Amino acid sequence: MKYLLGLVLGLFSPFYTQASQSMANSIGLTHHWLGPVALGVFSLAYILVILEEKLHLRKSKPVILAAGIIWFLIALVYGGMGQPHSVEIAIRHNFLEYAELFFFLLVAMTYINAMLERGVFDALRNYLVAKGFSYRSLFWMTGLLAFFISPIADNLTTALIMCAVILAVGNGKASFVATACVNVVVAANAGGAFSPFGDITTLMVWQKGVIEFSEFFSLFIPAVVNFIIPAFIMQFALPCGTPPETKSLGNVMKYGGLTIVGLFILTIITAVSFHNFLHIPPVFGMISGLAYLKFYGYYLRRKSNAWTHGTENPPGIQDDEYNFDVFAKIAHAEWDTLFFFYGVILAVGGLGFIGYLSMASSYMYGELGAINANILVGILSAIVDNIPVMFAVLTMNPEMSHMQWLLVTLTAGVGGSLLSIGSAAGVALMGQARGQYTFFSHLKWTPAIALGYGASIWVHMLING
Repeated sequence: MKYLLGLVLGLFSPFYTQASQSMANSIGLTHHWLGPVALGVFSLAYILVILEEKLHLRKSKPVILAAGIIWFLIALVYGGMGQPHSVEIAIRHNFLEYAELFFFLLVAMTYINAMLERGVFDALRNYLVAKGFSYRSLFWMTGLLAFFISPIADNLTTALIMCAVILAVGNGKASFVATACVNVVVAANAGGAFSPFGDITTLMVWQKGVIEFSEFFSLFIPAVVNFIIPAFIMQFALPCGTPPETKSLGNVMKYGGLTIVGLFILTIITAVSFHNFLHIPPVFGMISGLAYLKFYGYYLRRKSNAWTHGTENPPGIQDDEYNFDVFAKIAHAEWDTLFFFYGVILAVGGLGFIGYLSMASSYMYGELGAINANILVGILSAIVDNIPVMFAVLTMNPEMSHMQWLLVTLTAGVGGSLLSIGSAAGVALMGQARGQYTFFSHLKWTPAIALGYGASIWVHMLING
């Protein structure tokens, strides 16, 4: 928190001085009627989030409403106490945190959508399907690809791509599909834990300045352990033999697909360089990187226009090959997810302003100790969701060593693998492989996943302690 505020102090120092004073001097209202009511509103909203699949109610709706109600009640109480400006400053403080996360994710989602539209991931899927690997080879290959792609493309997108491969080759083998999907969820979450771009929680930690970019890679070996141990155990449940031969779907990648992959990597380098060398928040680097895609989209549109006005099709190029609209990729971003983050950050920020987070921090990190508290964070991530849990920890900002900050980053990232509902990757795959990968097919392997979870913590303490 202190690092992030320091980055923008030169422009907004008067405002942030007020904000820090307001947050520090907020009145503890956990025993006031406001406290239980606000906590009840947030709990009800989160129950609706958990029941999203049953109710078909998008998760952003209840948390946005909950955030509005919580801050409305806070404003009423503080207005009655003659401190209305304290609430305004606190809301602006939380909203700035959301704004940085929003624009960072919007750029990343735009690039991922552009790669999807250019057929980059379809080409990878078709290559794997056409190679005729055995069930065990596909199990390990999809797991390893999920582990190494998720640090760049995020764990949710990676899991969906690998699940498409599994479904394409595992038709008729429900046991293979279920086990391979569990493996992909674990691998994608583990891979996302050692990169700021792999998961929302790691991104929040990096943007806060708690852990530097290069320091995330010290979690690589614990993340490998988290993935390898359950994968080694699960492989013995796989069917023998090779899937039936699948007809090759050919090359589906459109013109410019690999160029956009290169531009995305360049965007990541820009964001990291802005942060490490210029001490500018990484979101500015990401937005600058969006300009790369916009200019390349302009180039593709120019080729498309020249084409439309009477030139012959170049060999091997189809009529829609150059048709690319960068604003359409922005429009197809996961808006429900982005607004869900808004609701969570503002609602949890409101509970923190009331005093609940300092109370929780006092118990977890004071009574239980940092190690036990950080292990508990991972377990809570499997039940609730790692985003509000990690945001709460960052807002608490407990006094603990750098090794412990790395530990909570690891546990929040991989803890969601314990249950299928514990991560966005697991929830998405339950929908994609409906009837084959289920809550209970994942629960069957929870002991093996828990063994990997415990071993990764032990390895982290051993090599990073």
